[in-house]
Amino acid sequence: MLRISACFPLCLFMLLACAVPVAAAAVVGKVQVIDGDTLDVGETRVRLHGIDAPERDQPCTTLSGQNWGCGDWVTRQVRDLYQGATARCVAVDTDRYGRMVAKCFVADQDIGRQLVEAGLAYAYRRYSYDYDLEEKAAAVADRGIHGFSMQSPARYRLTRIEGRNAPDAACQIKGNISADGKRIYHMPGQKFYERTGIRPEQGERWFCSEAQARASGWRAARQ
Repeated sequence: MLRISACFPLCLFMLLACAVPVAAAAVVGKVQVIDGDTLDVGETRVRLHGIDAPERDQPCTTLSGQNWGCGDWVTRQVRDLYQGATARCVAVDTDRYGRMVAKCFVADQDIGRQLVEAGLAYAYRRYSYDYDLEEKAAAVADRGIHGFSMQSPARYRLTRIEGRNAPDAACQIKGNISADGKRIYHMPGQKFYERTGIRPEQGERWFCSEAQARASGWRAARQ
């Protein structure tokens, strides 16, 4: 009986310790801006949580039809705002590149929120709705990137991947060969079009018309 009583306080302590949540990892340091949604904070590479800014080489189009380097402009704006400032970042996740995904604050102001409010980034609703209302307000006011025509950064990243961009704008039908050798063509707008890459070295090719694809032995994708 004495032996059980002696163990009880220790067991109770261990149970309570397990029940206490572990504090989220945080880093504090000087900011070096990499692009519109990526910072180095001290020695840590941080991807800002809940926002998606244009890629550095991403273009947009003005109302008069002129192409313009939106991505570089956004990076410069973010650098003017935060380069050299001291930020505190609280980890939310780790992305597939090993970067800390975090909410970051300068002088207690949420960097992500400020960038979306200023029209320098979109709310990344795939991962968070934290800045949904801020983006809608910026869009109504045509602030920043909302005053131009451009792809979402996520779609732009997809189209940059090798084999996903048509070399000829008039020939955008993707003639894919599946793992079991089936020849299937994908039309723009179909479900798997964006994620399909063309590998000419494996016999895949681009077509300018459905008739051309069918005549070459490809069948239409079902969705």
